[in-house]
Amino acid sequence: MDTDKTNSQVSTLLSFFDRTFGGTEGVRVFTAPGRVNLIGEHIDYCGGFVFPAALTLGTYVAVRKNGTKDTVRLAATTIDGVRTFTLGDIESARNLDWGNYQAGVVKELMLLGVDIGGFDAAYLSTIPFGAGLSSSASIEVSTGLAVSELFGSPLTGKELALAGQRAENKFCGVNCGIMDQFASAMGLAGHAILLDCASVTHKYAPLDLGDSVLVLANTCKKHALGASKYNERRAEVATGLQEMNRIAKSHGNPEKPNLCAFNKAELLEYSPEIANDIIRKRVMHVVSENERVKEAVTLLEHANLTAFGALLRDANQSIRYLYEATGAELDAIFDATLDFPGCIGSRMTGGGFGGCTVNIVKASAVEEFKKHVAALYTAKTGNIPEFYVCEIGDGARELA
Repeated sequence: MDTDKTNSQVSTLLSFFDRTFGGTEGVRVFTAPGRVNLIGEHIDYCGGFVFPAALTLGTYVAVRKNGTKDTVRLAATTIDGVRTFTLGDIESARNLDWGNYQAGVVKELMLLGVDIGGFDAAYLSTIPFGAGLSSSASIEVSTGLAVSELFGSPLTGKELALAGQRAENKFCGVNCGIMDQFASAMGLAGHAILLDCASVTHKYAPLDLGDSVLVLANTCKKHALGASKYNERRAEVATGLQEMNRIAKSHGNPEKPNLCAFNKAELLEYSPEIANDIIRKRVMHVVSENERVKEAVTLLEHANLTAFGALLRDANQSIRYLYEATGAELDAIFDATLDFPGCIGSRMTGGGFGGCTVNIVKASAVEEFKKHVAALYTAKTGNIPEFYVCEIGDGARELA
């Protein structure tokens, strides 16, 4: 972690808090990172394995009790004005133009029995919004950590992740799985997380890329899950599970609790009997992607980075053609990497429909990679991309 950069962000945030709410005495500062998912896309809500890592990009929040019984005031360095809601009428915060993620988390903490009073909170984010790096989960987890600690009811990382997920599902209307919040809460520097989303159990895997680095290529087309086809995909895979279980029963086999409980052999046996072409494609992506995650971890454990990179490309094409969750911009930026010799592997990452690709690039070739991809991508779309060389950081924590 770059300590100087973190200290600078904290100093900027405290100055903003002082200007907005008056003074910094008694203020505590917390942070929670965004995440990059290396492989395992759109299967966390299907009970699958995913392989995310926390970034050193994140959300910083400064909090302090404000002496009121139930007034919450929120501000951010990138937003004009202060957003306010009361704990007694928290449902009205659903309609805020900014702050509903925080309100949803506060509601979940209250349901868990955290005795919350009035507080002020100021936010600073280093995550590019709409890039598919989970800025929303970062807000949720940092808020959950800050408020639970401020009011003397600390939660475990897993509890914070689950509270954030419930807030996004129930309060914000996005039927996300657990991956984003879990990676933000439980990240470990230098490691990716193999997360079993069915049991919410995990193990850390050292991420050794040798002479290569992770480069995020941002299409600069923002994605918004609530306004995208994310919830539509959730409905399609729910139908897919019903279909697979119906077919399994007709073959004399037991039903499964989620799509990722089916293996590749069962997929090959059952999927031809799914009449709806769209549902069949969604099922094919989910089951095959879950198998790719397990293979990917094995490849990294054996330091086979070339095969891992090829697997990333396979995963991208699955979500592009079977799950149809990419779009013209992501397709263009992915295609621009294919003939660059220093790029070992690439795929879209995050919810899709805009956002970023994650790329494994030889460190010596990063600048040339940026020029190459930018030229092709801009020629194809007219957009100018952004690039971030990633470091893998720790999860949510208190800073000051």
